[in-house]
Amino acid sequence: MREYDLVKTAKQGGPIHGLISPKWYQTPVDRQVMKKLLERQNGRPLLDILIYYVIMLASAWTAVLLTPSWFSVPFWLIYGALYTSGSDARWHECGHGTAFKSARLNRIVYHLACFMIIRNPVTWKWSHARHHTDTLLVGRDAEIALMVPPAAARLLLNLFGIPDAIDSLRRMAGHIMGRLQPDENLYVPDHAKKQAFIVARIWLCVYIVTGLAAVSLQSIIPILLIGGPRFYGAWHFNMTGFLQHGGLRDNVTDHRLNTRTVLMNPFSRFIYLNMNYHIEHHMFPLVPYYNLPKLHEVIKDDLPPPNKSICSAYAEMLPIIWKQLQGNEIFIERHLP
Repeated sequence: MREYDLVKTAKQGGPIHGLISPKWYQTPVDRQVMKKLLERQNGRPLLDILIYYVIMLASAWTAVLLTPSWFSVPFWLIYGALYTSGSDARWHECGHGTAFKSARLNRIVYHLACFMIIRNPVTWKWSHARHHTDTLLVGRDAEIALMVPPAAARLLLNLFGIPDAIDSLRRMAGHIMGRLQPDENLYVPDHAKKQAFIVARIWLCVYIVTGLAAVSLQSIIPILLIGGPRFYGAWHFNMTGFLQHGGLRDNVTDHRLNTRTVLMNPFSRFIYLNMNYHIEHHMFPLVPYYNLPKLHEVIKDDLPPPNKSICSAYAEMLPIIWKQLQGNEIFIERHLP
């Protein structure tokens, strides 16, 4: 029986498998080639972020103008997907500090995106650092989306982002009251805790103003614009997020065995900021998102063949998830070059 609870694992003295911050396999890459791949810029990500916000705000404006007509629904769905799934990718990339050459631009986009996805920028910085040092190591990784066996109800509800959003709100409520969740206390250093509480209280003020605006206007539109998309726009980031590691082997020290690269359509790649190249990202997390396709070409001969599409990735993953739901300890076995 796998023990995913980080607190219980820590009290027991560590995970049974004994893997803690291990040395991960990396494909050898020529030093000069890697130096080029690590180069950051401001122009490309600024253009991407401008296009992203223009499309998102235009869809919101159109949705508001068409509300309460049913013709507004497609525009709300577009806005929700961009708001939630787009912010999920952008907090991630800017959290790594790799999107922009400018550290200030990374911080601004990171904090805005964290607010939109309701993930505290302080606690998630440390949670995600743990995810990279202990990827899919049971009892150590705080970001395992699909456990073994999966929880069927949670899996289905997360198609709408419900359990994930509830967990985010629960954590935010604790931060407002000046306390971290027990698992957060394991990886968030003491000097960062006060900042996490301040951020949550500022967010609370924004949500109070949003709620008052909804009451004053006697309209749900303010909530559909701020906060609400975390529920109705979560489908894309969960769809792509499940593919990152779902069905693959845990408790190994090679990202080629526990992480998946998928060749996605241009729309999903834009929202997702090329995180479909996920083996490449985990193996070399400091490579900016716009250089991941180039990195893929450099190291692809040392990787398992990528899934050709989102559909093909799910066709591979879902039969394994179904068997896991039935109590079988089974994983997708990757054949390495």
